[in-house]
This record gives sequence, C-alpha cells and structure tokens, in this order.
Amino acid sequence: MYYVGIDVGGMSIKAGIIDENGNILRQQFIVTVPDKPSDEIVEEIAVLIEDIVKEHGLTLGDLSGIGMGFPGSVWDQKGEIVYCCNINLVKVPVVKMLTARLGVKNIKISNDANCAALAETRFGAGMGAENSVMITLGTGLGTGIVVDGKLLTGNRSAGAEGGHMQINFGGPTCGCGKKGHYEAYASATALIEQTKQAMAKHPESLLHEVAKIYGINGKTVFIAAKQGDKVAVATLNRYIKYIGIGLVNFANLFYPEVIIIGGGVSRQGDVLVKPLQRYVSRNVYGSKYNPKIKVVAATLGNEAGIIGAACLAMN
Repeated sequence: MYYVGIDVGGMSIKAGIIDENGNILRQQFIVTVPDKPSDEIVEEIAVLIEDIVKEHGLTLGDLSGIGMGFPGSVWDQKGEIVYCCNINLVKVPVVKMLTARLGVKNIKISNDANCAALAETRFGAGMGAENSVMITLGTGLGTGIVVDGKLLTGNRSAGAEGGHMQINFGGPTCGCGKKGHYEAYASATALIEQTKQAMAKHPESLLHEVAKIYGINGKTVFIAAKQGDKVAVATLNRYIKYIGIGLVNFANLFYPEVIIIGGGVSRQGDVLVKPLQRYVSRNVYGSKYNPKIKVVAATLGNEAGIIGAACLAMN
C-alpha cells in the first residue's frame, strides 16, 4: 500500500511516498511562497503530489490515501485550514479542493504537531503504545495527544494546545500574548531567555565564554553545564523542572504509556530525558500503584511530519 504524506512549513512543502510500515520510499520538496493566493498554494501541493507519484512509477489510482500536516489551526473533520501560521491559508477547504483536483477520495489533514505525535507513536519512539503525549520544544511548544491509538483534537480540532496551559497565574508573556503559559517556560525560546538572564546576573559564569564561541542558543546552557559551571547547572535544572511540571500535568490527565520529547532541545538526549523521567516518576499521581510512564526522546527527526501526515490516511 502506498500513501503520500505532505508536511507544509513556512520554508518548504515536503512530500513523501510512504508504505504501510511507515517507511519513506521517496521524498521531494518545493519552496514555500507564503504570500501567494491560497488557490495557487493548493495547486502547487497538487502538482507536487502528481510529480512525486509519477517519479516513483505510480499513478494516483495506486494511492491508498493522502495526508497533510499544516501549522496553525486545522479543522480535521471538515478538511479545512482555519488559519495557517505565516502562510496565506485562511478558511481554505483544502480537502474538498484536492479531492476535486486529484480524484483521490481518502485525503486527511491535521495540525503538524498532531502529525508528528502520530508518527512517533506508531513508528518512532512510542512504537507499540496506544496512548502517548508528544511535546515539541522549539520556537514555540507544540503538543500532540494520542488516546487509544487516535489523535485527540477536541471541538473543531482546536484542542491539544498544551503549550498554552497556564502553569503560572502571572509569569512571562507567551508568544500568543498571554502570561504564564507552559510555552513561556519550557520552549527553546524560553530557555534562551533564561540563559540571557543568568548571564546578566552572573558575569563570572562560563556561559559568557561559551556564548562567544557558539552564540546564545538552546545549546549554550547544556555546553556550560557539561563543563561544570554552577550557574549553567542551576539554569538547566530549573528549565528541566519547568518542562517536568507540564509533563506531570499531561501524565495526570491522560496517563499515557509514553511521553515523547521532540524538537531541537531533545537532541541533548539523556542529559534532558533522564532527569525528566525522574521528575515524572516522582510526581505523577498514584505512581506507586500505576504503571510507569516512560519519557523518551523522539527518533524520527524532520521526517516525522511527512510520516505522520501519511498516518492520517491510514486510519
């Protein structure tokens, strides 16, 4: 069986031919032109699908389905993009348009974070789990929730926005403009801000030397902490605790078999994952009596988007 997965991003639109086991058989991409009219963007996606199918020696009739992931608000059941972040797609009935254009009946869409969560649960770090939560630590903080093998998306697919849980009644301002959200504490952007604050308070910290070499980014505090800098260690421990608070909230609400950590920060591996595992195990409700919840790093990387999009059509 063959599926096409489409991962729409602000920089590129990636396509992949995926088999029923989640293997990518072929990939192709085009550059995103965000301010194009929406019908032209949809047409470009249609042509991309036609091209990759032809390049792999298939026809559209050979496909078992097409799945697409978009950033922003996506109404899965209606097949409509409500609002796509940084791309000119607002209230676009993309499934209806592509069904008419391509003649493929099984076309599904969802938010890109949901797609990544589905991919990691079925074919990546959470393989074998029926219930999972994935958080992606990047510029923002994306979340995807899988319950009994299916995405949990809420009314009009507007739910599962875990980055906007309020974990502090006041606190720093989130990217959405509200205060005290999980994203404002646990995203990679938040870590960079916390690093800058630590550097301002502690001119003696090794963080300054690391920043001169590597710049101030999501890796800075990890590098300095690895070299034993006390300020960096304290900053990192506090950041990990912030992530942990959100994970425990998810754990208590959904009690998944696995929590998957994605995004650039997840590449730090055990330095991040092991203390998060300890924090969740220690603080989740009923931990002495209920099964252990595993905390793991994502394994599919940038390929999670197209694999997860294809998974939508496998349901």
